[in-house]
Amino acid sequence: MLEFYDFITYSFFAIEIGHTFFPAHSEYGSLMLSLATFGAGFVTRPIGGIVLGIYSDRVGRRPAMLLSFALMGVAILALSLTPSYNAIGVAAPVIVIVARMAQGFALGGEVGPTTAYLMEIAAPERRALVVSWQPASQQIAATAGALVGVILSKTMAPEALDAYGWRIAFLIGALCLPFGLWMRRTLPETITREERGADTNQSSGHLKLARRYIRVIALALMILASGTIATYVTQYMTTYAKNTLHVAPTLAFAVSLVSNGLGIAGALLGGWLADRFGRKPVMIWPQLVTLALTYPTFLWIVQAPGAMSLLLGFGALSLIGSLPFTAFYATFTEALPQEIRGGVFATIYALAIATFGGTAQLVVTWLLHISGDPLAPSWYLLLAATVGLLAMSLMPETAPAFRDKDPR
Repeated sequence: MLEFYDFITYSFFAIEIGHTFFPAHSEYGSLMLSLATFGAGFVTRPIGGIVLGIYSDRVGRRPAMLLSFALMGVAILALSLTPSYNAIGVAAPVIVIVARMAQGFALGGEVGPTTAYLMEIAAPERRALVVSWQPASQQIAATAGALVGVILSKTMAPEALDAYGWRIAFLIGALCLPFGLWMRRTLPETITREERGADTNQSSGHLKLARRYIRVIALALMILASGTIATYVTQYMTTYAKNTLHVAPTLAFAVSLVSNGLGIAGALLGGWLADRFGRKPVMIWPQLVTLALTYPTFLWIVQAPGAMSLLLGFGALSLIGSLPFTAFYATFTEALPQEIRGGVFATIYALAIATFGGTAQLVVTWLLHISGDPLAPSWYLLLAATVGLLAMSLMPETAPAFRDKDPR
């Protein structure tokens, strides 16, 4: 949660960061430079996924988790404490860009090892529920970042927020770094030298083993692409509510809070259900319901924009839509052998995020622009949900009580 908080918080203060490090001839130019730096974090996520994911398979989960957390800590301190462009010139934006790329590298290498660790440390009958804290923590981070942003904006003058208030948001995350490092140092390791074996210590051994699971890996990429698009389009709904539906900013923010809160509940509920009824039913049936509800929900919201339609409509989509992806997290980690689990999960996750997460909001904005139809976001969501449903139906059942004979 702390790592995602540090990564996501940048987006809430993109305007203020632009003023501090990227002065330009226009407000638009400053913001675009700041957003481009935000995007630089996505570029390095696949690299971090590959490097730290493989490191976790070869050396251990705990060293990889400590390294990713330490990198994020250094990056967040650099972002918080770097003087402005007016103070040190071009060195300021250079430091910020490097720090942002380090953040992306750390976060890319975080998800695979931690998801694998959660699965490996859990009792077999509770794996999905324990793993569900991974996606739930991301929702908690988004909610915390939004709340910090609102509190600071309500309690500080605009000039103070622009000058130093945004730094406070980052330093709040930095204050938790010593606790996070201490906590991870005390975790028991789940991989031993004997379990790794001699052959899988070599790159060729990892690649050879990964090829045997290429079908599961390809399906996982499709599902992660679907989930990533849904996540980032949902995050866009605050902007959509303000710019397209022209509702009050307070209501738009409430939509974000309610959606995130229900997303946390849905992630944990999905894990609990997947342990009780198996992974595939919890992937397939909620995804079908999401597919059926998406267009009618958008139609209701567009025709009657208001608190009822926005909060209930987007809240329901967020709750139901988060159920299948928790079950998927458990399925994918269980389907992979321990020798390649961290590296493969981290790489596929980071590739999906970089490719589809980094472009989702651009695609939606483009669709709205060329069509002029406020229902345009639902088209992209329907396409993504259909692809995800198809891949989910082809994934193996991996729950211990319902497991298929061969997860490949």
